[in-house]
Amino acid sequence: MQDNTYGINRRRFTAFFAGFGLAGTALPRLLWAEVEKTGGVSKEALAGAEKLAGLDFSDDERELMLKGLDELRSDYEKLREVPLDNSVPPALHFDPVLPGMEISERPLTARVSRPRQTARPSDDAELAFLPVTELGNLIRIGEISSVELTTLYLERLEKHDPELHCVITLTEERAMEQASRADRELARGAWRGPLHGVPWGAKDLLAVRGYPTTWGAAPFKEQKIDEDATVVQRLDEAGAVLVAKLSLGALAWGDVWFGEKTRNPWNTEQGSSGSSAGPGSATAAGLVGFAIGSETWGSIVSPSTRCGVTGLRPTFGRVSRHGAMALSWSMDKLGPICRGVEDCALVFSAIQGGDGLDPTAIDRPFAWDADLDVRSLRVGYLQSIFERDLEFGDEDSEEDRERAREWLALDLEALEILKSLGVELVPIELPDLPVSALSFILSAEAGAAFDDLTRSGRDDLMERQIEDAWPNVFRQARTIPAVEYIQANRVRTLLMREMEAVLEGIDCWVAPSFGGSNLLLTNLTGHPAVVLPDGFRSDGTPTSITFNGRLFGESEILALARAYQEATGFHLRHPEPFR
Repeated sequence: MQDNTYGINRRRFTAFFAGFGLAGTALPRLLWAEVEKTGGVSKEALAGAEKLAGLDFSDDERELMLKGLDELRSDYEKLREVPLDNSVPPALHFDPVLPGMEISERPLTARVSRPRQTARPSDDAELAFLPVTELGNLIRIGEISSVELTTLYLERLEKHDPELHCVITLTEERAMEQASRADRELARGAWRGPLHGVPWGAKDLLAVRGYPTTWGAAPFKEQKIDEDATVVQRLDEAGAVLVAKLSLGALAWGDVWFGEKTRNPWNTEQGSSGSSAGPGSATAAGLVGFAIGSETWGSIVSPSTRCGVTGLRPTFGRVSRHGAMALSWSMDKLGPICRGVEDCALVFSAIQGGDGLDPTAIDRPFAWDADLDVRSLRVGYLQSIFERDLEFGDEDSEEDRERAREWLALDLEALEILKSLGVELVPIELPDLPVSALSFILSAEAGAAFDDLTRSGRDDLMERQIEDAWPNVFRQARTIPAVEYIQANRVRTLLMREMEAVLEGIDCWVAPSFGGSNLLLTNLTGHPAVVLPDGFRSDGTPTSITFNGRLFGESEILALARAYQEATGFHLRHPEPFR
């Protein structure tokens, strides 16, 4: 592509106009001949950009803007010459704690439930599906070695991955070294804790030294990052054994990556949902003891729901993201995906806390209390969402309508189960603000995180080239004005303030996992969530319920979720083809 006599490159010219909302239109191409003559931005182009932004300037005002816009373009060009790795965060960072908000710093008492499994199951499949609480105990008391369990999971990963497509890279050599070390340590009486010797899988946006970190996307499939993510380091220190890097939808959207679509073990005709597609699928199929996923907007909640497992999305800033792919600096969160609530608590305990490397990661007291009396908690429920009338469009099939009816009935039944546990349910409502209109905060930050991918044209290598996929969204993000991004974050502050008022006197609240604006809202405000199965539809696929909590209220929501889980037992059901 040739530069014109003014040194303006045609691709850069097009990218520049994308910032005004004109990428993909005929206008940049039509104006190229004019730019070759004048070297500047035209008033006609500016008028087109105004329409996209909902503005209307006079012709005289446009004339005054032209010189400054040319200077801005020159600034953009200079900044684009500066290499920006995905690991470099903005100078500004999001804090979910508002000024004046009181966060308890009191020490907490840790209590873990007594293991129920005191002997190794005779059936290997039954062993593979045991929760972390039981696996860790069996290793500790010598009923099974870490090497034996690691070998079992590696064999299951190799056997079932051709059907599930949940593995990007097996870490067999590293795993066997870790397992051998775990066994040697136990032999001399050194026990690191409940995760000692337990195999796990990492969503492949976490860096692991010596192995590819592909982010699930073809442009990065050969990428190696020469460090271990903080979460990986902390699980190493806890004695856990990394057996695989698991799939994610490309660049953390959906369940389609460069190696296929990851499948739902309950119904392999379905994808496992995303973007923590591999962690959800592998955990549900008994291929790992637990997994680490990430969420920006539903990426733990959604695959946990589809695959019938339990996921914890911690409070924003509770877990360091150092060494993890950045998608949205103000919304990304890492958390465990497990077969039970207490597993999530134990894994979270091992990975949480600041590290001095992620500027948003902080230390707050956390201790898992399996004996917490949930009757002492004041629990809200989103009344208007639970009691809503289902609305369907002409495009909804009768099968879709029946599935929705079944799910709502199970959600309502979940409320009755909580009441039977002695939990007082208090009706609450979410703030009346345009939450869905704030979603472009994610698009803007993601567009910045992968700006080089868009401008280089390597986004054409991505598997999904459709309207609702990253390549198109990254391009659209170039049209978001900086002023609107900042205004959206100001509305976000109002949302945080209003949520604090809603939660006055409330410890936790219950919500349908995908009802209303709760999922996006809590990802914007940074509130934690536990998602877990609340039943099964007539077709045998699972549904879920979500327990949200106050900032840094993981202890309370985990205790409430565990009480519900123990009362229902839905987590004890596993997909038959993998048993």
